[in-house]
Amino acid sequence: MHADTAAPWYRMADLLPEAAAQHVKDCWDTGEQESGLGLLVEGLIARQVPVGGADRALLSVLAEQWGLRERLTPGILRCLGDGGPAPVRLLDDDADGAEPVTGLGGPELAGLVLAPWIGCNRCGRLLLRAHTWEPWDDFSHRAEHYVIATPGRDRVLRVLPADAAGEAFAELLDGCPGV
Repeated sequence: MHADTAAPWYRMADLLPEAAAQHVKDCWDTGEQESGLGLLVEGLIARQVPVGGADRALLSVLAEQWGLRERLTPGILRCLGDGGPAPVRLLDDDADGAEPVTGLGGPELAGLVLAPWIGCNRCGRLLLRAHTWEPWDDFSHRAEHYVIATPGRDRVLRVLPADAAGEAFAELLDGCPGV
């Protein structure tokens, strides 16, 4: 993981009391990101620390980058909201009616199922994860691509590679035409 990922990691850790925050930071420093993310999410929930919508989405992106999105998403969604406006929101498959999308995009998305992941509250664009559909009737564990699509999910605006979750999230935030 890139060193520039340490800044949001440390900022998120600083939402916790000092000792707990240091423990999460120590996980980063010793290469135990998976443990640190779990501790961070558990700490936010246990201490009822308010988390803004953009930070909740960022937690999901960090979890995606470390292969923990499926495991940590239920906890991330349970984090107490801060009540403030947010440029983006993490989509809850149940509450947001997120359903897989097929037949969208070019040849690089052929045969893949798109799962809505993060929505832009300013312009309505969506960040989706492109997965293969596995024989056991579920998404593949890791996304094949990340896709930014129009609000109506009728057009792909950009397809990013499997290692670009952070870049895709940054583009959703920074490339919003509603800003």
